[in-house]
Amino acid sequence: MALATESVEARIEWCRQQKARAAQPIEREGWHAEAEGLRDALLSEDHSSLYRDCAPTVFERYAMGLQDGRALMLVAVAEQQHAMSYR
Repeated sequence: MALATESVEARIEWCRQQKARAAQPIEREGWHAEAEGLRDALLSEDHSSLYRDCAPTVFERYAMGLQDGRALMLVAVAEQQHAMSYR
């Protein structure tokens, strides 16, 4: 599970870097929302309801981060199980 956590954390950091470079407020909000979705995936949480009243692009970025984070976690678990089956 450490690999999954590292992958998601690296993506969160990348979102933070992109947010710092973003020129427009809506773009910064999108990067922040994506990072929050990734963080929620790590913590097995879902704060979609907090983003429903935001601009559609911000909500979509949160949902994408949450979905991508969950997918990264599932892939890492599958890879770990696969590796263990060959030991």
